[in-house]
Amino acid sequence: MDYVQAIAGLVVLIIAGDILVRGGVSLARRYDISPMVIGLTIIAFGTSAPELMVGIDAVLNDAAGLALGNVVGSNIANVLLVIGVPALIAPIACNAPRLGRNYFIMAAVTLIFIMMAQTGNFKWPQGMILLALLATFLYYSATRSKQCSESIDPLTEIDGLEDEPDSVTKASFFTIIGLIGLAFGADLLVTGSVSIARELDVSEEVIGLTMVAIGTSLPELVTSVTAALRGHSDVAVGNVIGSNIFNLLAIIGVSSLFGEIPVSNNAKQVDLWVMLASVIALAPFIALKTKVKKTAGIMMLFGYTAYIFHLAQSSL
Repeated sequence: MDYVQAIAGLVVLIIAGDILVRGGVSLARRYDISPMVIGLTIIAFGTSAPELMVGIDAVLNDAAGLALGNVVGSNIANVLLVIGVPALIAPIACNAPRLGRNYFIMAAVTLIFIMMAQTGNFKWPQGMILLALLATFLYYSATRSKQCSESIDPLTEIDGLEDEPDSVTKASFFTIIGLIGLAFGADLLVTGSVSIARELDVSEEVIGLTMVAIGTSLPELVTSVTAALRGHSDVAVGNVIGSNIFNLLAIIGVSSLFGEIPVSNNAKQVDLWVMLASVIALAPFIALKTKVKKTAGIMMLFGYTAYIFHLAQSSL
């Protein structure tokens, strides 16, 4: 039943996140909020809302290791899976406007996060610093987007938004149901995951790095694979960079306001550096503005498989 509960929680989170994005975007459009602002706020929050709710719920239920594991594991999966799998279908271009700048920001945020983690925990002061960095990033992105006329409408990257609610009442209902669903799904997932961790005699952090991280990265993976099949695989890299920045700054930033998030020795010695290695793996493609092809995709998947195997071995 623990596995059923955890899987049910994941399903509810994914569905609720989608409903929240549709409702929120519809409301924002009806109040004439620009697509750029919608992309930087509602869509950024909505697509990462499952991880955020899991982080908050984990901290409140004395399973803070699950919150850290989920974020670190999601960032690793975002690069090695969400980019690696579509690369097997079609080459992924890395020459989009401002991609190099956003990659540099992601790399800098990752390094700052790792240095902060070396203190052994994330408390509210660290959380405030991360949220201040997030606010700076959003303001900078908004300013740059206004200055660049070639800016892409972020709404065009979200598949299925043409089915958004067609009235304020319906959009409000979608938004409220999405928020309620996220809270309910997060509670199911955290409760089930903690029980599984105790049953298998492993830490909540390991469950967060594996099962929960992969589960909460599924929407991004499905979107990237669908885009690759439709010949738009270049969307994947930009989405991954944005998601990784938001995960580190927003999810840990907000979650740490609800309680202390400890950083285990394993995380400091292995997991955080694997996350950094996955970021560095993208550097040659971004710098040379070349494509991530099938060979590179296979290497990414091999690296992710090796990492999961290491986690399994270290848990025995």
